Amino acid sequence: MGIVNVSPDSFSGDGITGVETVVAQAQRFVNEGADILDIGGESTRPGVPPISIDEEIERVIPAIERLASLVSIPISIDTYKSEVAHQALNAGAAMINDQWGLKRDPRLAELAAKQNVPIVLMSNQRDKVRYDTGIRRDVASYSDVIAEVSPSLHHSIRLALRLGVLEENIIVDPGIGFGKSWQQELEIIRRLNELKEAGNPILVGPSRKSFIGLVLDLPVSERIEGTAAAIAISIAKGADIVRVHDVWAMAKVCRMSDAIIRGFKL
Repeated sequence: MGIVNVSPDSFSGDGITGVETVVAQAQRFVNEGADILDIGGESTRPGVPPISIDEEIERVIPAIERLASLVSIPISIDTYKSEVAHQALNAGAAMINDQWGLKRDPRLAELAAKQNVPIVLMSNQRDKVRYDTGIRRDVASYSDVIAEVSPSLHHSIRLALRLGVLEENIIVDPGIGFGKSWQQELEIIRRLNELKEAGNPILVGPSRKSFIGLVLDLPVSERIEGTAAAIAISIAKGADIVRVHDVWAMAKVCRMSDAIIRGFKL
């Protein structure tokens, strides 16, 4: 899954604006081996104030409309707002990526059910920690991160099913970078296989995240090797989809990891 951030304040510094720029990046990602394009208009960086629904729609819909006629791979809309997702699906998106796992807007599940599209449900703990000018002041207090994440995901799954989403359309995401400490984020990857018990496909998004920077003492622009390690181990532990910024490099990491873990086929 290639990340297309249509936002000027993306944490990773890859935010872009303008339909032509978005289309060019998305087409490059397709050529580099992306299987899904994930388009989002609102930064998820801690401390960044939310934008209005109208502004988010203005950022993403023109790009999705253009791309829907140009690319053959699925387009995912990265949003927690049902109004944005509704317009994105009408514009040609085929998947919803909800970073709040229906906590903010359960209507996303109703929309996914009605249009019979996959939905990613993330376990987000940011409502359990405090931030001050974008800097995390205290880490999450729970001692067993999987014991926190797993029930959170199960709750989101049950809600989605109750609202009509088909089981095969539910993908789960443990939420690396969303309300966990860097130690907990390492633990999530180390124990990712424990989240396979529910049977849903798992998406992980460690790309360029701060835990890599802390472990390696590197800025965002120099985290590609750390991302590669996190991606490879995530695949070994059962990840089915990986959300990345550096598609050209990570597509190779994925293919090699799959060859080792799941068997290589020409």
